[in-house]
Amino acid sequence: MLGMIKNSLFGSVETWPWQVLSKGSKGDVFYEERACEGGKFATVEVTDKPVDEALREAMPKVMKYVGGSNDKGLGMGMTVPISFAVFPSDDGDLQKKLKVWFWIPNKFQSDPPAPSDDSIKIEDREGITVYSTQFGGYAKAADYAAQAIQLRSALESTAKYQTDFYFCTGYDPPMKPYGHRNEVWLVKSSE
Repeated sequence: MLGMIKNSLFGSVETWPWQVLSKGSKGDVFYEERACEGGKFATVEVTDKPVDEALREAMPKVMKYVGGSNDKGLGMGMTVPISFAVFPSDDGDLQKKLKVWFWIPNKFQSDPPAPSDDSIKIEDREGITVYSTQFGGYAKAADYAAQAIQLRSALESTAKYQTDFYFCTGYDPPMKPYGHRNEVWLVKSSE
């Protein structure tokens, strides 16, 4: 676990592969349209808890899995961003439900180790296209919700996206002292 933290602070970290399709802005909201590759993800779902609390429960499970708590005892290394789907209510508040998505590193995509923890599932997911906006700081659920509202407003009448969930992402470990990168991703819909 210590090696994983050291790696994520000082070493190279693999990125969930994507390609920027376009960039835009409205007012002070800057965003990108990205095509994100599909592949295998380690996922953990937590329900009946507020998002910040659910994340504190789910993240250690994912960290242990990638750190070697799996059937092969292999430390896989970190990938970024750590993404988690949140589910807004009609009033914009977030429901008590969260699903963490961790991109399995390329080296393990074809045959990921089986998790030791039954609450972690390995899912094969299709690629997605997202509208993404970036912001800094130590992000909490309220920060992500506010950024999602701003991104929706910036995209108003120009883009179609799913409204039943969106992704919150983070690129940095919590112990990083400054320069945190966070994003909100609205998933483009074909309708």
